[in-house]
Amino acid sequence: MSSSGSKILIVDDEPQIRRFLRASLTAHDYEVLEADNAANAIKILTVELPDLVVLDLGLPDMDGLEVIERVREWSQVPILVLSIRADEADKIAALDRGADDYITKPFGMGELMARMRAALRHRHQQTEGEDDPVVALGDITVDLSKRQVTRQGQPVKLSKKEYELLRVLVSHPGKVMTHQQLLREIWGDAYIEETQYLRVYVGQLRQKLENDPGRPHLIITEPGVGYRVQGEETTAV
Repeated sequence: MSSSGSKILIVDDEPQIRRFLRASLTAHDYEVLEADNAANAIKILTVELPDLVVLDLGLPDMDGLEVIERVREWSQVPILVLSIRADEADKIAALDRGADDYITKPFGMGELMARMRAALRHRHQQTEGEDDPVVALGDITVDLSKRQVTRQGQPVKLSKKEYELLRVLVSHPGKVMTHQQLLREIWGDAYIEETQYLRVYVGQLRQKLENDPGRPHLIITEPGVGYRVQGEETTAV
């Protein structure tokens, strides 16, 4: 997917940041929209339907984390957080609520644009790809085309990142997926050393999907290497 003509919404209350991003992005053929607070951002999102959102978390009228939650109630537009908050907890909170990526200020424009291209490409693949099979693992069913998970016939609510991790694992049943492979697939190249992300999300998945999370039978840890899902009971329908 070419970035040319993609519509980008910049949400930041600092005029100098918006000016800098507008100049840089328009020079690379992006169409740029701007919002200086959450209310304006949500209004522009509903009217203009941008292809990607670059979101600061420190907005004057609403925390950016709440903006992510509200947008995810009705839209899967890629959201790239651009924030001065550098704590691991803030990053995990944003990604858990549905952000696609997270970059801390100060930032390099080259890195930002590379991550934007990756998010746009991933979104294009999701919308244009063919239907995927339904995968059954014991009493767990994962419908990869509808992005739905059930356990014993009952729907299981997963966050975006929880689902993406499960999707990658069930797409390779019985195969060990290394920490780096999983991190690169779900979070991107910049996160291949952030193994704590995997520990957090695997733990959350086990709480929701395993009969005994302390003795997992679905998502298996390969110490020092990565994770795999049990392949013996895996079928595609």
